[in-house]
Amino acid sequence: MTQQTTDERPGIAAAIVVHEGRVLMVRRRASEGQLSWQFPAGEVEPGEEREAAAVRETQEEAGLTVEAVKLLGERVHPKTGRLMTYTACQILGGTAHVADTEELAELAWVTLGDIPEYVPYGLFEPVQDYLDGALSA
Repeated sequence: MTQQTTDERPGIAAAIVVHEGRVLMVRRRASEGQLSWQFPAGEVEPGEEREAAAVRETQEEAGLTVEAVKLLGERVHPKTGRLMTYTACQILGGTAHVADTEELAELAWVTLGDIPEYVPYGLFEPVQDYLDGALSA
């Protein structure tokens, strides 16, 4: 009999989707601790690449077709203890909306200056660095 530990849970892939000077954020129906607003994200399925999971989750949650542009980084999330990967994605098609009404309450396109209102504890440094460049251009 094996016990499942947090280390054996699948990693979480997050999509960092920038469009017209804003980044896509979603609010889950059930908060994960202090995490209320976050990026479209979900578990990496067996055999799935992290970047592919970020693309799939964006489609499932927000109805957007995106492609992975760059893997920004990976860490164990300080609030959830889950392995997180962050992938910059660009939109190929669709209009952002709450596609997964069971998981999401709402979504927002957030400016660089408004991110602290949505994520008061700060972002993972490689994600913040990417957004500093992408949203101030």
